[in-house]
Amino acid sequence: MLFKMIRGVLFHQRGKMLLIAFTIALGASLATAMLNVMWDVGDKVNQELKTYGANITVKPRDSSLLSDIYDVGEGGKLRVAYLNEEDLPKLKTIFWAFNIVDFTPFLETDVTLPDGTDARIAGTWFNHHLSLPTGEELDAGVESMRSWWDITQGAWLDESDPAAASSVMAGTTLAETEGWKAGDQISLRGPAKEMTVTIAGIFDAGGEEDMQIFAPLDLVQELADAEGKVDRIEVSALTTPDNELALRAARNPSALSSRDYETWYCTAYVSAICYQIQEAIPNASASAVRQVAESEGAILDKTQLLMILITALSLIGAALGISNLVTASVMERSKEIGLLKAIGARDHSITIVIMIEILVTALIGGVAGYCLGFGFAQLIGRSVFGSAIEMKVKVIPIVAALIALVTLAGSLPAIRMVLRLRPAEVLHGGQ
Repeated sequence: MLFKMIRGVLFHQRGKMLLIAFTIALGASLATAMLNVMWDVGDKVNQELKTYGANITVKPRDSSLLSDIYDVGEGGKLRVAYLNEEDLPKLKTIFWAFNIVDFTPFLETDVTLPDGTDARIAGTWFNHHLSLPTGEELDAGVESMRSWWDITQGAWLDESDPAAASSVMAGTTLAETEGWKAGDQISLRGPAKEMTVTIAGIFDAGGEEDMQIFAPLDLVQELADAEGKVDRIEVSALTTPDNELALRAARNPSALSSRDYETWYCTAYVSAICYQIQEAIPNASASAVRQVAESEGAILDKTQLLMILITALSLIGAALGISNLVTASVMERSKEIGLLKAIGARDHSITIVIMIEILVTALIGGVAGYCLGFGFAQLIGRSVFGSAIEMKVKVIPIVAALIALVTLAGSLPAIRMVLRLRPAEVLHGGQ
């Protein structure tokens, strides 16, 4: 009997039931899309922000204070504190190795130009290929970490080209001052040696780098007599926004309880990654570039909040639409409901029948909405981030619970109408 009643309503009021299902499908699709994107957006936003520079800087521990930057060597000469270039692959051996997406070393020194003026030269990797002990292949360097540089003349220096060993790139401001252009040969005199190099390209960085020269790391090491040495490493890593635990750990990891320490160490906080880098590389002091790290967290938090608000507003709209449609359906069936009451049907029995009808409709609309919403999430992922959105299994029960809650909330006005309905008034035309 119950099945016949539900089937009869779905058939005879199929127009309104389709509208209810469509309303639920719209709410479910938007909720599905926003929740899937929200839980997958963290790494994608971080990945996008990685194109704008490093968020971790690694320097020698001895250079953490100005008074410790220089050691007095033989003959009273000052010796700069360095890191060893051979230790760089250890960055990919830490617990969060896969979160380190790029890194590059730097060694800076002063050189004298042909006209007698001084300039700053930075030795680094451009597109350095690494074959790591883990079997991973990696191309690292400034070409990917400074992707916003505009190459105004020539091209990026290619380390696979043998000619790159004696080539440099010059900032546009310095090149204009000196009258250089791509292909020119210039003489550079460093602290230990003088070399003739070719300008492979001229770049516009839009900052202080425009007054510098960038060269292969080996070349600058030779100019500075610092073979196998670097003075800093820039690291680009995917991180989790800081919370209260991360802030406490950043101040003093040893003060954490064993449980908090394990949670912090096994979460991709920027402070945890810095701590593990210091464990892996001898005499290293890793610190977050706070301006970048905090911007990542702020952007991610605001993006997720926006998606939560969109989801909430869509569900509220769906609840209002369901309320109007279900109320209209109950009003059309008022005589039928009055007759059921007149022959002895109880309020709770009629309420259960109506709710089952609505929930069956909600199930159909919810399934359709989930499929539509996941497709919508892929559209967002492809158009905004250039990659697919991963299906999050936990979204399914959450969307199901939200749709059930919205359906029940939207049905309350109609249920109240059913409870107040009097058979005598309805059957005698008083309604």
